[in-house]
Order: sequence, then C-alpha cells, then structure tokens
Amino acid sequence: MGLGPFFFGGNQTMLNKRADKLELLRIAEAVALEKSIDKELIINSMETGIAKAAKSKFGQDNEIKVLINRENGDIGIFRKLIIVEKPENINTEISLPNAIILNEENKTKKIGDEVLQTLPSFDFGRIAAQTAKQVISFNVREAERERQYNDFIDKKETILSGIVKRLEFGNVIVDLGKAEAIIQKNEMIPRENIKAGDRIKAYCYDVIRESRGQQIFLSRAHPKFMEKLFIQEVPEIYDGLIEIKSSARDPGSRAKICVKAIDTSLDPVGACVGMRGSRVQAVVNELQGEKIDIVNWSEDPAIVVSNALSPAEVQRVNVDIVSKKLDVILTEENLSKAIGRRGQNVRLATKLMNYEINIMTDQEDSERRQVEFKEKTENFVKNLELDETLGQLLVAEGFSSIDDIKDSLPEALMKIEGIEEETAKALIERAKEFYQKDQEEISNRIKDLGLENELINHKGLTLGMLVTLGEKKILKLSDFADLASDELTGSYDIVKGERVKINGYLEEFALSKNEADELIMSARNKIYKD
Repeated sequence: MGLGPFFFGGNQTMLNKRADKLELLRIAEAVALEKSIDKELIINSMETGIAKAAKSKFGQDNEIKVLINRENGDIGIFRKLIIVEKPENINTEISLPNAIILNEENKTKKIGDEVLQTLPSFDFGRIAAQTAKQVISFNVREAERERQYNDFIDKKETILSGIVKRLEFGNVIVDLGKAEAIIQKNEMIPRENIKAGDRIKAYCYDVIRESRGQQIFLSRAHPKFMEKLFIQEVPEIYDGLIEIKSSARDPGSRAKICVKAIDTSLDPVGACVGMRGSRVQAVVNELQGEKIDIVNWSEDPAIVVSNALSPAEVQRVNVDIVSKKLDVILTEENLSKAIGRRGQNVRLATKLMNYEINIMTDQEDSERRQVEFKEKTENFVKNLELDETLGQLLVAEGFSSIDDIKDSLPEALMKIEGIEEETAKALIERAKEFYQKDQEEISNRIKDLGLENELINHKGLTLGMLVTLGEKKILKLSDFADLASDELTGSYDIVKGERVKINGYLEEFALSKNEADELIMSARNKIYKD
C-alpha cells in the first residue's frame, strides 16, 4: 500500500479540495489496516512529515506544528511560539501583547505558555514532498517493527509453526507469515533433513529488538521444545493435573522427562504414554525418532534417580542433599546399563535431577569407604598424636576431620565410650593447635607458590584449595576462570568401551558441581568486568 497521490506532483496545491482531504484520511486508514498498526500513529506521522516539509518552505529556524482534523481531513499549519517578556528570536518567541493581537483567545495566556500562529497553505516542491514522504514511510516502518516485536515477544517460550523459506550456511530461515525467524545450526536436531517449503514446528526461546527489526530465534533441540509438545499432546498436562518437573535431551538420540501427578488418582507416566503409546509416539515423531524416557517424580531423590537410570536396577543410593550429590550403587552387570552408551544415560539423569551422580559397584563403594576410613584415621593418628584405636573410634562416630574436633564441645566427645572430660578437652586443644600451625604453613606455601592476590582473595576458595591450585600451576584468576567444573570436581569418561575415572583438581575437598560452577562463573564475571 502506497501513501497515495498526497505527495506526488511538484506543483500540486496541498490538499485544497475536500476530496483530497478525505483521501488523506482514507490513506491513513488503509495503511493502518494493511500494516496492523494504529490509525492515529499514521496520522501523527503525516503531521510530522508535513511539518518537516513546511520547514523547508518557512525556514529551518521555525518550530512548525501541523494538526490534521480527524473528522474532515483539514490541515492546519502553525508556527509554535513561546510567550516571553522581551522576545529575542522572532521565529520562536513572542510578547504577550503581540500574542493577544495574534488571537484574542490568547488573553488567558501567561509568560512561558505556547501559542500557535497560523501559516498559509503552500505548494509542495518536489524535494519537500519527497522529504515528507520519507518521514512518513520511516515512521510507519518503525511502528510496524514495534508492532511485530510486541506480537512475538508475547509468543516467546511457545511453539511456533512456519514454512521453511531457505537454508543459509546450515541455518534455517522460517517464514512465520508476518515475520521471519531463524533456527541456528546448533539448534537443529542432528541429521534432520529439512528443505525449503517444509512446514516446521520449533520452540521460540528468544526475541531480540534490533534496528532493522526483531530477531526471532527458534530451536528444535531445546528441552523446552519437548516439554511444549507434551503439553500439546497430553490434556492432563495442559489442564494442570500433571506437572512437568524437568527435562533433558540429547537431541536426535535420547531424552528424559520427569512428571508429577497433581491429581494423585492419575498415573503420570501412563497419561504421557497414552493408549498404545499414541501420545508419546506423536512427540517422538516430531523429534525425528528421539527415544524418550518418562520418569515418575518423587520427593525422595533416591527414588527419582532409580527411575531415571532405568533399565538399570539400583541396589541403594547415598544421598547428600546439601552438596546435591548422589552415590548410586549397583551390581557389575547393571553398571553399563546405568551409564549408557558413551555415558548418555547417566549424563541425561544428571541434567534431569540437577544432582551430581556417581555410579559405582558395591565393591567400589566398599573399597571407597575403606580407603576413606583409613585416611581419616591416619589423619587423626598422625596430626593429633593418637593411638590407632582412638582414631578409628572417632571416625566411626562421625568425626571426619580435625576441624570437626576443633569445633566440637567436650560434651559431644564425652558421648563416645572411653573418652572422659579431660581427654575430650585435650583432643579439642590439640586440634586447635594443629589448625593454627596448619594455617600458617599453608599461608607460607601459598606465598612460595606465587599465587596472585586476585586468586587468593577469590570468595569460596579455601587455603587448602589455593595450595592445590598453585601446585597445578593455576596461579592467576584468569587461569582459574578458564577451567571447566569437571576439571575441579572430577568426572568419568568412556575410553575404548570402558569407564575411566578422571580426577579433579579440587576433588579431595568434596566440591559439588554447582559449587564449582559458581566459583568459575564468579571468576569469569570478574575477569570480563575488568
């Protein structure tokens, strides 16, 4: 839709006929309807455009105001003047007596008020007409972009459907009707065959306002895409009778989704599967055959992880809620099932639960416990000068470190059979002396290693951690920021079909993955901020 004959013809007198005036309003209404934007905004843009053209006629020093009558299309062109006591600029200022001469109605005005001086209509020159048209066209485009942005920002975090318009360097451009969106290469399902003209669904995860218009980002690999598909396919989820607690995907291969029944009479897994698997199959088909495990949610993390690691049969689970760690113990024959091909099963379960999951056999767990017991006992025997029996007794009663003893009350130690008040006080005193000496030695060691103050003062790192980092030649905060959380906490990898343990720099300090992530991210924030 153009802007009509309103601005065309260098010698056209500006809307001096009623038909031309009404045509102006019809143009505004038609453009507003076509672009789906407010008619008032179109008319305001016309007023701005005419005002700019009028400045070319009456001088750039003037403040020009244009008013278009919304009923009959009459155009009023005015010079805007401010009432002052002694005018210095005749183009923008006027005295009160002259304002009253200009219009009797200005008698009620006072110093500082605005008055309008009527200017005569004029013939648009070619350049002036073009200038006005450009202003209007620009404002209309901006309004259209703003309207589109507002339309799509409301559709963020929903599934959008469109036609594949073209493929660019692996990215997919999708025609949504009133706008285009992009599915970046890394947001596609791997090995998915998509071509121009295909109808496609995707999850809208972001809408960004840019100077040339909004950018709409879609994803078919996002876990939320799967969740939204289940909402579409499972009425109980849509109605709020079943809640999706979390999800995790390895796009194109396998996924897990954890569901909870709000209505306890419902079977959440069965509802998501549907009659003969019809509901889950519809989601699987949209995800190009991605296998989906539906996990029943529970308040007990041990139950959830047992369900999430299916088909492996779990013997028992040690839960550390504070550190968000789960030690899953199972038999040797179930080990490979729990880990999955290339660690996929346990990796998805970890994402699903947001817990660090350690998979081990019963023998490995027993050996680990024995090693820990021996190390803790030797620590007490060596550093507190105790006999082995007393050291073992302390470990058996739950004292894991010298800090535990240092911070204890004598009454807590006296509950242990064979420890009297005098012995308890002596133990606490020895623990305090060792701690003080140990801290001094660690501080000196940190200085010798050459750690920079920025890393030393990084919140969350203990002196022991700093020594360990220094010994690994991590001496600067920037060195620390470059690490991944797995490098701190340790991890497992599959090498030639076998599960191999990879030790972490700070693994001995029982650092959780979340704690490691926070330490690294806060370091990165400092580095990038600086």
